[in-house]
Amino acid sequence: MSVKKDSLVQYMILIYGNENEFAQLAQGPAKERMYAAFEQYSKDLGAAGVIRAGGELKPTSAATTVRVRNGKLVTTDGPFAETKEQLGGYYIIDVPDLDEAIKWAARCPVAQSGSIEVRPLGVLPDKA
Repeated sequence: MSVKKDSLVQYMILIYGNENEFAQLAQGPAKERMYAAFEQYSKDLGAAGVIRAGGELKPTSAATTVRVRNGKLVTTDGPFAETKEQLGGYYIIDVPDLDEAIKWAARCPVAQSGSIEVRPLGVLPDKA
């Protein structure tokens, strides 16, 4: 039984891990295995026809946090708060339901050492 395109929901798979631990991986077998695992995961998502987008984020040291306080723009280098795990990447997938999104999230290589957040994407109204 095939699922109609109209019945699919977009979910964002947010990948959290410790970027300090990742930075300490020497260029070598451990880092190569991690990238190979992500390459395979991406291929599997593609073969299943569910991937819509994805990417790796630069470290939080490259981030800028933006706030408006009392009408004034305030920017800060780096993330909003210090945390043990940082957002490191994402995938956007189209699947029938949350259960299917969770199955894909569990297959993400970082699920073994970090955490994966699954969040449905909202749909903006068409203004046309």
